Amino acid sequence: MNKAEILVIDDEPQIRKLLEITLESNDYKILLAETAKEGMLKAANHPPELIILDLGLPDKSGHEVINELRTWYSKAIIVLSVQDSEEDIVKALDEGATDYLTKPFRNAELLARIRSAIRRNHTSNTKTVLELGDLELDLPARVLKKKGEIVKLTSTEFNLMALFFAHEGRALTHQFILKEVWGVGYQTEIQYLRVFMNTLRRKIEDNPNHPEHIITQSRVGYRFS
Repeated sequence: MNKAEILVIDDEPQIRKLLEITLESNDYKILLAETAKEGMLKAANHPPELIILDLGLPDKSGHEVINELRTWYSKAIIVLSVQDSEEDIVKALDEGATDYLTKPFRNAELLARIRSAIRRNHTSNTKTVLELGDLELDLPARVLKKKGEIVKLTSTEFNLMALFFAHEGRALTHQFILKEVWGVGYQTEIQYLRVFMNTLRRKIEDNPNHPEHIITQSRVGYRFS
């Protein structure tokens, strides 16, 4: 095997087996754990490239596991859970989960999310010109180009694009985006954010009504891809 090592923490035997077969057939090395304690121990002894985590573990809430992991583990955590309430999804993402998929899930979508998360793990933090599809973001010059042409952005719009590029592929909550770009006092101004998203889509999307870059995550926020 020549790909990344992934730790699966899930108490359902059938899910662990399904993930083991799916991921190993795509050349990933798999570690399996059925409790939070076992998963935390394996993560600490041999930190994986990515962790797939269920929220409903028998000995501890997955939310607690995310909080504990984020005190020392900086790589990707993808939550895979039957818990699909807006509260659970937003809470997990705000606690530091990289992504969130609900069960039952599609294998192709999970694999795409894994590839995106691992790619972010390997992206250099010192890179100053970022590219994604037909978009190019020059951080020092504060310039965005689409198909080689400069896109005129306000300072706030550029800050939004810089945040999206830094978290490419990750579902970002409304509250996270508002806090990072405008500050803590703006975390409830979701309609304010929607206005900016509509403006950005008109500037960077080929068809703003069917966006390919700024994707709405229902009840949660946005994903940039």
